[in-house]
Amino acid sequence: MNQSAPQGSPITRRSFLHSSGAVIGAATVGSLAIDRFAYAQASDTIKIALIGCGGRGSGAANQALTVPGTKLVAMADAFKDRLEGSLGNLKKEHPDSVDVPPERQFVGLDAYKDAIALADVVLLATPPGFRPYHFEEAVRQGKNIFMEKPVATDGPGIRRVLAAAEEAKRKNLKVGVGLQRHHQPGYLETLKRLHDGAIGDITSIRLYWNDGGVWVNPRKPEQTEMEYQMRNWYYFVWLCGDHICEQHIHNLDVGNWIKNGYPVSCHGMGGRQVRTGKEFGEIFDHHAVEYRYADDTRMYSQCRHIRGAWSSVSEHCVGTKGSADVSGHLIRATGGDKWRFSATKQVDPYQQEHDDLFAAIRANTEHNEAFNGAKSTLTAIMGRMATYSGKEVKWEDALNSQISLAPDKISFDAITKSQPMADGSYAIAVPGKTITV
Repeated sequence: MNQSAPQGSPITRRSFLHSSGAVIGAATVGSLAIDRFAYAQASDTIKIALIGCGGRGSGAANQALTVPGTKLVAMADAFKDRLEGSLGNLKKEHPDSVDVPPERQFVGLDAYKDAIALADVVLLATPPGFRPYHFEEAVRQGKNIFMEKPVATDGPGIRRVLAAAEEAKRKNLKVGVGLQRHHQPGYLETLKRLHDGAIGDITSIRLYWNDGGVWVNPRKPEQTEMEYQMRNWYYFVWLCGDHICEQHIHNLDVGNWIKNGYPVSCHGMGGRQVRTGKEFGEIFDHHAVEYRYADDTRMYSQCRHIRGAWSSVSEHCVGTKGSADVSGHLIRATGGDKWRFSATKQVDPYQQEHDDLFAAIRANTEHNEAFNGAKSTLTAIMGRMATYSGKEVKWEDALNSQISLAPDKISFDAITKSQPMADGSYAIAVPGKTITV
């Protein structure tokens, strides 16, 4: 398979793990009048637009609306049923903060543009393949942004996000990215101690996202191939990036955080051994990648979607003076001394990342997580490129790849680059044969 043309509590993001809706369109980053940039600080209420009304978007909207002084004023989704379901749940949870009459409910593949125009802050939570286009448009319109991870699924998408991030910085826009561990006290304190030398120089990192996998939405006779793939976005690489991007990015991001940098190359292996049915589209069910940093430190990464197997979602590292269970917020120094983070009160990192974004908007302090979001996403993409191809992949090759996974046009009758074969299954990457760069 050539990736460029394959053949054939309250509502939270975690409680909404059924597919999010998708909206898309293309826009170039441009300039608008300064008075349209960001949030008008004279206003007491920050107006929110939700783009992508599935589980992730509904959870993000719930958390944004938990911040005092916010109001949801517009919603957009490719699918009417997703929008209506999300709106109903959000109204129950926040009856005084949801004001989205029919004229501010936008349905369709270009609906996001109209919703963005009505808000101070835009929540981007469609499938990741659409994120670069939506981020560009939100920046072009001068809006503050929260966007879910990952922020793209291929090299061309990453380059668009990085360019838009530079424009957002120039416009003083605030940008949050859904890598919530950066807002979790246990991680913050653990990483501070590691960076202060608690275990000396880091020599290796181990990362895991091994679990049983996610939902499937059965194909319906009336669906076009485009709609079917959008409704099952998790199983198509142009939409999801494979689960190494969609989920394992959290762990890879922590690995980069530990190193205060990004890997220069990687190689690995993966495949599809258990979740082999046609309903699982074209993604692998396991990946194992070895990343190399510039100082030759190695990061060993595993992710798996196989039920009944060993499960772990965690991060660990070893240094010259000890080791750390980073996800467990535990540091063991050589000689037996231990430190474990102890919280006086519990903090929900999913809520905290929104609290921090809106605080930055109101105080007009610097807040732009798009650069790290893009680079940690690229870390995941290069890992997938390595497992699909069986080759070593360098950072520059992944970033500068000209292989675009998205259809040439975005419409419900679009011809996706991955098409079902006669039996309804999809071609799967073959290491040693698949071209990814």
